Amino acid sequence: MGSLLSPASHRQRPRNRQQTRRWGALLACAGLALSACSSTPDADRDADSAASAPEDGVTTAAAPTAEHLKARVVERLDYDESLFTQGLEVDEDGTLLVGSGRHGESGVHRLVPGETSPQQSTALAGDQFGEGITRNGDTLWQLTWKSGTALSFDAETLQPTGSAEYSGEGWGLCDMGDQLALSDGTSTLRFVDPESFDELDRVTVTAEGKEVDELNELECVDGQIYANVWFSTDILRIDPSTGMVNAVIDASVLDNNAAANPDNVLNGIAHIPGTDEYYLTGKRWPDLYRVTFE
Repeated sequence: MGSLLSPASHRQRPRNRQQTRRWGALLACAGLALSACSSTPDADRDADSAASAPEDGVTTAAAPTAEHLKARVVERLDYDESLFTQGLEVDEDGTLLVGSGRHGESGVHRLVPGETSPQQSTALAGDQFGEGITRNGDTLWQLTWKSGTALSFDAETLQPTGSAEYSGEGWGLCDMGDQLALSDGTSTLRFVDPESFDELDRVTVTAEGKEVDELNELECVDGQIYANVWFSTDILRIDPSTGMVNAVIDASVLDNNAAANPDNVLNGIAHIPGTDEYYLTGKRWPDLYRVTFE
């Protein structure tokens, strides 16, 4: 199973009962046949996705089968390996916006792809643990892990402009235009107001009828949500209207050249506007990969 069974600790914290449900146990082979389980689609899946008729004569529709894609590396670029990357986004000018985590090391940063020193950086207070980021209009938002506070910054200068409160933990964030999608490490995606963070809706993420938790960094692209999964080198593409996983992207081809540390896992998805390409990286990775999903 490769990366699906690799031990890691996302934020150097004890894992609670909910978080100990492993991604591999939920989806590996038994339900969603990830590329790590099979390199070719199972011929029986066509039949599985059709309606089934139980003995009582009631017809029920099986959950749809997700598409299986792989990341193909187009280019490898240098990256700032000091950054505990929690959020990644391509800004309008082509620079990278990065949210970093860990107490005393958290902040928001702007980097030119391929360079290892940020052009701009704004640090968070030492007691704040930075998480996912997204840009909405002129505002860059960054979540905090357990503080229940989203921090806002001027998207051009990265100077602090305010904050908003939300319940529970904050992990990943992406911009859907009139609302933001927020992950909290569970199988739930919340949709919140982009100014007040008031909850507007929520959906449970499922793959072939089974809940998928530990959703992490998010990227919203063309009405779909891409999500890193903690401990995994698989990226999920999720339909936000239903919560169903409609594609699993195997990113195990990316070399993890970070220093040996269980925390240094794949995390960070950024769509490159006007293309079908993405940047992928990880926590304290020295590499930034430009990829396509095929």
